Amino acid sequence: MQADRVTEWGGELLDLDAYLGRIGYTGERAPTLAVLRGLQRAHVTSIPFENGDAVLGIPVLLDVESVQDKLVRRQRGGYCYEHASLFAAVLERLGFRFTALSGRVTLDSDKVLPATHALLAVTAADDERTWLCDVGFGSGPLGPVELADGAEAEFDGWRYRMVRRPNVSGIDDWWLRQYGPDGWVDRHTFTLLPQYPIDFVVGSHYVGTHPRSPFTKRLFTQRFSAERHDKLDGATWTVNRPDATRTERKITRDELPKVLAEEFGIVLGADALARLGDGFDSA
Repeated sequence: MQADRVTEWGGELLDLDAYLGRIGYTGERAPTLAVLRGLQRAHVTSIPFENGDAVLGIPVLLDVESVQDKLVRRQRGGYCYEHASLFAAVLERLGFRFTALSGRVTLDSDKVLPATHALLAVTAADDERTWLCDVGFGSGPLGPVELADGAEAEFDGWRYRMVRRPNVSGIDDWWLRQYGPDGWVDRHTFTLLPQYPIDFVVGSHYVGTHPRSPFTKRLFTQRFSAERHDKLDGATWTVNRPDATRTERKITRDELPKVLAEEFGIVLGADALARLGDGFDSA
């Protein structure tokens, strides 16, 4: 792990009280494993995943002031780079040691996909192990997963597994696997090459602006809890549960404001909703 960082992720600019209020965390403020677990659970169950700004052509900014204004003060959601940047500032402010990482979302695909997923590898002051904190994927985990080959974690029935596999270059690839309706799936892969704020900016620029990025084409939102994982992909609303059951239905343009507000905690203006609902069927 890297040496302690002072202000690299903007921790000194963070409104920590506002952030903790946003996620409903009232516990201790110390760089311990128990605190890390509490923060991750509170974060992933309180701040939704969403790409609304990218679809609307609004720049996605990753500086601390911009991210906390959007995700904390305006109570919006964001995609992985926004979540990870905000959580990194929190970790830095509380004195955790961590390394930012970049991953490739695979979902069992055989294609080599771009490294456009933001992750954090964290060490607590009272524990020598390294923990993967994936707060910006949209479907958990509810807590850190130990960065060790074969490590398994279960949170309220949601199951994850860490696997290390050598690649052709001799560098170890790490894989986070998740159990769901289709069994065990390789969710994403990553190496331990350190990333820095500017690397997240570059990755986010592709995700949020490139015409081939799926995040610029249609609305994609997620909300996660111990009981369920809600996902809205365009007009398709899917609910997954920890027992691997799944339900799915289409929503109409008229349903979009209510579904976003009540199921995902995202409230948007009429103009944004109208543009995001393009292509939805009417009631």
